[in-house]
Amino acid sequence: MTIQSVLFDLDGTFADTAPDLHYALDQVLLSRGRMPLPLEKVRPAVSHGSRAMLKVGFDVSPGDPDYGPLKDDFLSIYLANIANRTTLFDGMHSLLAAFETGGISWGIVTNKPAWLTDPLLEGLGLSQRAACIVSGDTTDHSKPHPEPILHACRLAGVAPQQAIYVGDARRDIEAGNRAGATTLVALFGYLAEDDDPDSWNADGAVAHPLDILDWLD
Repeated sequence: MTIQSVLFDLDGTFADTAPDLHYALDQVLLSRGRMPLPLEKVRPAVSHGSRAMLKVGFDVSPGDPDYGPLKDDFLSIYLANIANRTTLFDGMHSLLAAFETGGISWGIVTNKPAWLTDPLLEGLGLSQRAACIVSGDTTDHSKPHPEPILHACRLAGVAPQQAIYVGDARRDIEAGNRAGATTLVALFGYLAEDDDPDSWNADGAVAHPLDILDWLD
């Protein structure tokens, strides 16, 4: 079937959100008398959310006594600075323009909660252009469950087989495959050294956002 819509994971695929998340983590570290961390150490954790970020910064996990207060402080600072340093990945603006010129819709499917997703996309000036925005709490399940992608396809008015889902984590590819969409790994995203995207069973991989255009033919 002809591709009619391209859906993106948000952090590490659509937008380079690491600078703002890194800033928030550093502020929490400094408030606890710790040294800030280099962006390079934090960047691979960004796609895996606040839990992974706090594991890198403080070596804590849910259930640890300090986890709740640290998470609250981290997310509060992040929300207040959510679009200060965040930009779309190189080539993404041109890609979206090509989609819109060619009649291809695009949307976001992320595990980020809506109270963070919505102000971020608003801050980037893109909320009104997306055919769908599905956050981690939009449906009863989040990725790797296929329901968020299936819901996004319904909102965009396309069958899953008419959609491409692009992500930089195993759960993205698993969700897309289970939904029946074409799946692409964003190699320009927040992959860690021990990630093995060749084992994720994606339909392909792209080294640059504009490479996605090759999958529309």
